[in-house]
Amino acid sequence: MGQGLWRVVRNQQLQQEGYSEQGYLTREQSRRMAANNVSNSNHRKQVQGGIDIYHLLKDLANDELLWQGLCKSTWGHCSIYNKNPPLGFSFRKLYMQLDEGSLTFNANPDEGVNYFMSKGILDDSPKEIAKFIFCTRTLNWKKLRIYLDERRDVLDDLVTLHNFRNQFLPNALREFFRHIHAPEERGEYLETLITKFSHRFCACNPDLMRELGLSPDAVYVLCYSLILLSIDLTSPHVKNKMSKREFIRNTRRAAQNISEDFVGHLYDNIYLIGHVAA
Repeated sequence: MGQGLWRVVRNQQLQQEGYSEQGYLTREQSRRMAANNVSNSNHRKQVQGGIDIYHLLKDLANDELLWQGLCKSTWGHCSIYNKNPPLGFSFRKLYMQLDEGSLTFNANPDEGVNYFMSKGILDDSPKEIAKFIFCTRTLNWKKLRIYLDERRDVLDDLVTLHNFRNQFLPNALREFFRHIHAPEERGEYLETLITKFSHRFCACNPDLMRELGLSPDAVYVLCYSLILLSIDLTSPHVKNKMSKREFIRNTRRAAQNISEDFVGHLYDNIYLIGHVAA
């Protein structure tokens, strides 16, 4: 944030210093002005065509529109955004609280969420917590994974915030795992994530599901196949990579109603783009 403010100040300073009453300053004049600034820095005197950086920084630090933009660009959703602001509210103070709460979350997710609630930033609602997580990129994904594993109610609402309409299955799965990181090992939590994704993907694409004759169970099988294929094709420890013919045969053996062409396109996507849960 400090670097961003400094760039704003510096850009404005350069624009101001680049001109005099007669036009552009010469290089020698600019050098003299810089020397004069250094010698009088203790008094923060303005030079001809220059600006007072101290006061400009002070003005920027108190600019509510600037702090509002910083809050909403970093934490896209907070319950407090949609309420009448309390007495003494400022976006500068809110930014500091959001930053503090995020650091707390990254150390202990439950304490972080409780901090947000205690400050009135978040309502005590699974849907509001899910929206906050969905619109925030400053949360540690490992801590977030632990939190969602414990708070399945928040996980349910988080899944419904995804819109997979008209997306190719592997691309939709990548988007899903960018928000909700897959566990490092297979287990109940991974199965839960794939199940929830499969139902959501089908709900977003009812026409495509009818056209392809796919059900949530069939999508579940495809997702697991894509994860296994991703590991097979990207792992340096696997010497004999699965061929396209083998993938089609194995997948159709588990889900017989799926067309060979569709499964072939799935293989091509993983081969060209890479892992779906990296």
